[in-house]
Amino acid sequence: MIVLIPAYQPDSRLVELVERLREHRVLVVDDGSGPAYAKWFEMARTAGAEIVTLDHNRGKGFALRTGFAHVASRFPGEDVVCADSDGQHRPEDISAVAERVRVSRAEMVLGVRRFTGRVPVRSRFGNGVTRVFFRLATGMDVTDTQTGLRGYPARMLPWLGAVTGDRFEYELRLLLRAARERLTVDEVPIATVYLDGNKSSHFRIFRDSVLIYGPLLAFAGSSLAAFAVDAALLAGLVTISGSVVGSAIAARLVSATLNYTVNRAAVFRSGSTHRRAAPRYAALAAANLTANIVLLQLLAPATGSLVAAKLITEAALFLTGFALQRAFVFGRRRTVPARSAPRAAALQAGPM
Repeated sequence: MIVLIPAYQPDSRLVELVERLREHRVLVVDDGSGPAYAKWFEMARTAGAEIVTLDHNRGKGFALRTGFAHVASRFPGEDVVCADSDGQHRPEDISAVAERVRVSRAEMVLGVRRFTGRVPVRSRFGNGVTRVFFRLATGMDVTDTQTGLRGYPARMLPWLGAVTGDRFEYELRLLLRAARERLTVDEVPIATVYLDGNKSSHFRIFRDSVLIYGPLLAFAGSSLAAFAVDAALLAGLVTISGSVVGSAIAARLVSATLNYTVNRAAVFRSGSTHRRAAPRYAALAAANLTANIVLLQLLAPATGSLVAAKLITEAALFLTGFALQRAFVFGRRRTVPARSAPRAAALQAGPM
């Protein structure tokens, strides 16, 4: 088992953590902290850690991927637990996650905080908001989407290296891709520890929030763009032809093509071929169009406004459309190699 610690401008807490993790092999990635912090990394080395140094600051995601590549190259077959360098992850919690990785069949193990006691408002609020958005976007309920204490079996290292993202968005992207590929995510309760109001965090509120929430909001943006095109075409065609049904069909064909193209390329980043995804999207679009026409014909007379009827209809179909596209149209097949037979047999015999 390797404990991987990305560190940027650390202090004595990094050294203390390494000293308390003597039962594990520890790999620390210095994310370009600079000469002023060299003493802490040298002390961590003396305490038993291996140090990999980046020439300049690249971000937590880049540091983690550097660490994964180093483990795969130098220590093939070793599982990895990632922990933060600021003292928020206790050695006993790191060991608990490591043990769960050893005995679990999951592709990812999260050390999840319960956010009890004295927790900074921005941390409590940020995790709560992200958890809600994440569940809406993926259908997966993760207790702590922002935890930095995570464990991965050795077979996951190539998969981890293939996910993009250099900064804080990387860890959320791992969860998003795990949800999309229907991988198993296990959870281990850990202590909630914040020191000095979490002042040591290098999280940049505006820039990193945009990176984190961007993938979750991309679908909404794509749907709004398609809605704008659909609504404009519908209004124009109804004015010209006077037919709600014919206009709705023509407008939806154009907006659906736009929506499919954007969602496949930019929102779900699907690995599905057009041969697989396009027919499924067409079937979903046909069902959505039928529901759209029925609701428009019912609501337009009731509200006295085609615009109001369109807004109500699209709002009603939005979340259903997202869930079905995620699961049925663009959902990826598993890309993680199956667990080897010897390890599976050991797991069956091991404690649960």
